[in-house]
Amino acid sequence: MTIFTIIVFVLTYVLMFALQKIRPYVALASAALFVIVGSLGIFPDFSYSFFNALSAVDWNVLMMIAGTMGTVYFFIESRMPQLLSDIIISKVHSVKWLVVALSLFAGLVSAFVDNVATVLMIAPVALAICKKLKISPVAPIICIAISSNLQGAATLVGDTTSILLAKAANLDFMDFFFVEGKIGMFWVTEAGALVSTLIILFLFRKENERIDINERTKIEDYFPTWMLCLTILSLILTSFIPYKSNAAPGKFYKPDISNGLICLFFFLICLVREMVKSKSTKPFKDVAGEIDFYTLGLLFGLFIVIGAITEAGIIDLIGNTLAKLSGDGSRGSVFLIYTIIVWMSVIFSAFIDNIPYTATMLPVVAVISKGLGIHPNLLYFGLLVGATLGGNITPIGASANITGLGILRKEGHEITPGTFMKFSVPFTLAAVTTGYLMLWFIWM
Repeated sequence: MTIFTIIVFVLTYVLMFALQKIRPYVALASAALFVIVGSLGIFPDFSYSFFNALSAVDWNVLMMIAGTMGTVYFFIESRMPQLLSDIIISKVHSVKWLVVALSLFAGLVSAFVDNVATVLMIAPVALAICKKLKISPVAPIICIAISSNLQGAATLVGDTTSILLAKAANLDFMDFFFVEGKIGMFWVTEAGALVSTLIILFLFRKENERIDINERTKIEDYFPTWMLCLTILSLILTSFIPYKSNAAPGKFYKPDISNGLICLFFFLICLVREMVKSKSTKPFKDVAGEIDFYTLGLLFGLFIVIGAITEAGIIDLIGNTLAKLSGDGSRGSVFLIYTIIVWMSVIFSAFIDNIPYTATMLPVVAVISKGLGIHPNLLYFGLLVGATLGGNITPIGASANITGLGILRKEGHEITPGTFMKFSVPFTLAAVTTGYLMLWFIWM
């Protein structure tokens, strides 16, 4: 059974890497295979029924992603991001500071909004400004893309990888700011962003052309902005209510799917309001076209696959093997395995999607931490830093990068990997190294 499970698991990842357009179907097919084999009792030591598979799916994660995407769609349609961009741009007076301002703004937005949505919001603004100034939009849009990808690790709702980590590490929204009396991923990410900003300033040190743009986008509907703010506020307030596993006997606790319900609730308010206003189902059709069912299907299949390999003992096998290879659990050996996880994650995420990689590695990291007898947050956060920021190195390492280059391609700019990496490599190395060192000193 072990050999069969490993073969199917490896084949699943090979096919997902080779056939990226149909990755959800590959994951779902693999999940179906495990359920069929586990239900028929082909292997006496492996039982995995349809109901086992459904229980392995993290519905809270799926609801959070779907709900947030829906609310963000209405937020984008309200043109509020363009207004915020206009306000920021009116405060800068040179191309150098324009790129820095747009990159920082993209990072701020992506801490609460999906990275791809952030690029779709801000890149067109940068494109319009560059046309007015008659300068190339290549460098500004690349910086916007990699900045948005960086800040996705800052909060619970910033990126799918953060949502996955929160579930594995039992973290709430406020735990990304402070957890167990220590600073959380938000501050680690911001430190990386600050150092990366210095890299951007250095790369654009000679771009001192003056700009003068005073136009402001007009907003007629502030309701989606309020709904997005209330979503975030509700997640913050709910984070103070413990889950059942952490609640004192007889005390009130929140359900495991509370965050997902919150995100779906405010999305549905936006949707119902728009349908009532338009007296049609068009808003439903429009938002359905914007929700990323590709990612949702991929995650659904992966949850079942990972549940199957966990049931087969593969996760424990990998985790225990890595724990043994790391040595005797001394400070030096822990530093070695921590370093391997961070930089291995950077390398892998530079070429493959960080969502399946993170989903697979989180249970492995938990086993390693238990085997070494260390606090799991060190390796959890190290994994998030490497996997989320590592995707910035190459044009195909993150969806935000692919989106940004797609916008440039439509404008007639074909970007080579060398051009992209001129900006992405120093940016990523600065951010990852900062987070890598900070996490070690915080948790060890």
